[in-house]
Amino acid sequence: MQTRHLGNQTTGRIEVGAIGLGLMTFDQTGAQPREQLAETVRAALDAGVTLFDTADAYGPGDLGAAAQGENELLVAGLLDELGARDQVLLATKGGHVRSDGGDWATDSSAVHLREAVDASLGRLGVEQIALWQHHRPDPAVPYDEVLGTLLEIAVSGKVAMVGLSNADPAQIRAAHAVLGDALVSVQNQFSPKFRSSLPEIEVCEELGLAFLPWSPLGGLGDAKELAEKHPAFQEVAAARGVSAQQVALAWELAQSPVVIPIPGAKRPQSITDSAAAADLELTADELARLDQD
Repeated sequence: MQTRHLGNQTTGRIEVGAIGLGLMTFDQTGAQPREQLAETVRAALDAGVTLFDTADAYGPGDLGAAAQGENELLVAGLLDELGARDQVLLATKGGHVRSDGGDWATDSSAVHLREAVDASLGRLGVEQIALWQHHRPDPAVPYDEVLGTLLEIAVSGKVAMVGLSNADPAQIRAAHAVLGDALVSVQNQFSPKFRSSLPEIEVCEELGLAFLPWSPLGGLGDAKELAEKHPAFQEVAAARGVSAQQVALAWELAQSPVVIPIPGAKRPQSITDSAAAADLELTADELARLDQD
């Protein structure tokens, strides 16, 4: 797989596969037996996927507050079982919390974010988190205060690199001004269905930050929605003999060299298909059609 990079001269430039793996949907239930998830991880590694993305708030919805940290434990365990720790850059996030009612809330207090980093270190079984991301701005905490905490975390040595998630252009610029080279990435939603993050991609390219689209296949999962709202993706896919999902990821990669999509997958076939998008080079005419779709 072709590679793209995270980091810079200060943090160290790390090459990762151009397609990553979002782990939010990994859930060790009867519908997703552990061996199936292990096979998905194996397939990702075989395809050249090296950026794995989790968060401390990911976990089965029916567990309520007990879901906090479950995904991190599951992913770390799978990587250990496969002996694959040194093959991936494992990223996580903090700042979201789960409630017993199943709701998601934000907590960007300095106390919580510090505790979140320490808890993730323990669950992931690492001495330093490769990429730790602030999950979402918290309306209850001024953003400049959050950035002060992120700077404290950055210089603590507990994380190698810092990222943002769900941040707007002004917040990205403010974070870069405070964190400098410690800030290496922004993870926002971007897909055929959700394109309003184009300004954030432009800011990331300007500042030398990686942009990690979450939910990059939005709008393509339902056949009716695909046919009615995004027919160009289906048409290009049919002409190329590939999936519409591959076309979507290739289109996202073509937006900028800083883009590294992180599609979710729960089956080996899904991540193998997504990974193949890194080798799908769309023509200028195809990109123009998709841009207008």
